[in-house]
Amino acid sequence: MQGYAYRKNNLKTKYELDGANLDEVIEERDLGVIIQNDLKCSQQCSKAIKTANRILCIIKRTFTYLDSENVLQLYKTLVRPHLEYSVQAWIPYYRKYIDLIEKVQRRATKLIPSLKNTSYQDRLTFLDLTTLETRRGDLIEVLKIFKGYDDLKPSNFFNLNSTVTRDHS
Repeated sequence: MQGYAYRKNNLKTKYELDGANLDEVIEERDLGVIIQNDLKCSQQCSKAIKTANRILCIIKRTFTYLDSENVLQLYKTLVRPHLEYSVQAWIPYYRKYIDLIEKVQRRATKLIPSLKNTSYQDRLTFLDLTTLETRRGDLIEVLKIFKGYDDLKPSNFFNLNSTVTRDHS
């Protein structure tokens, strides 16, 4: 199959590299992030959710005593990194993907027996967690503050380290 790229008026442009036609690729994996040719994040979301749910099942089967402190530490250490890995590159923007990712955190907070029958918002409040959607929004806002897109001073929100490490401030 010939290599094509998307353009506004011409959806089938051929590309060559050193005289050889480039093949069309449906998805490409780079640094563990799956990028699809339609720029949707469905495959990456599915992969992250599947991995996170598998780890939650392992936690549930392995640990006999699950209190809020243990579950919270296990969740933050073993599960949440899979849901947030390189999220800047594949940030979910469809409600269905956002809800599916959030459902993993719902399951994790239900592992605590004393909180099992409370609402999700009450569990988050008790555990001092925020929704994953809020965490992604906070990350974007931090970027805006540091890049100067907002008229806010980073020093009003963050204590910056003044020491130099690896030749960078």
